[in-house]
Amino acid sequence: MSALTELYHKIAGCQDCELAKYRNKVVPGEGPEDADLFLIGEAPGWHEDQQGRPFVGPAGQFLDQLLDSIGLRREEVYIANVIKCRPSQNRDPLPLEIQACRKWLDLQIEIIRPKVIVTLGRYSMARYFPHETISKVHGRARKFSDVICYPMYHPAAALHQGSLRRIIEADMLQIPQVLAQAERTAETIVQAQQLGLL
Repeated sequence: MSALTELYHKIAGCQDCELAKYRNKVVPGEGPEDADLFLIGEAPGWHEDQQGRPFVGPAGQFLDQLLDSIGLRREEVYIANVIKCRPSQNRDPLPLEIQACRKWLDLQIEIIRPKVIVTLGRYSMARYFPHETISKVHGRARKFSDVICYPMYHPAAALHQGSLRRIIEADMLQIPQVLAQAERTAETIVQAQQLGLL
């Protein structure tokens, strides 16, 4: 059994917050264990709760189009959410719920070891950019130890606020450059290790 599959079994049995009582299906995340790109959304919605998969509703369809615009398929990237169960009425996740789920996201990142993490929306952004606003930091990559974080608006924002659609599309088009930058950084580290500099 792969490390991710084992983790999914643990997440499925999680009872660490109230959301476990009301979920239809837990939504751990999906994608390859060796993905370079890790997308973090906010919380599962109605469609996700029905299917147990992230980003399968209207926002997910837009996300698929965005990935397509940079030549990626969703099978090539890892997609998860800050919390793994749907909050009732699709309300925002509560701090206690985010805290209860934090260990699962930490473990997913640890297993996958992505080169770039894209935060989709303010709840996943707050994990890396606390006390900052999404309108100020979106589309600006920042390095955190061994990973580059790239904050974006949530795809659902474009469905509610049409003016954000172009901004989201433009930010997405920067991702290949951010990935290339991450590749170069990784190569430099490997070379330094080989030379005994690290």
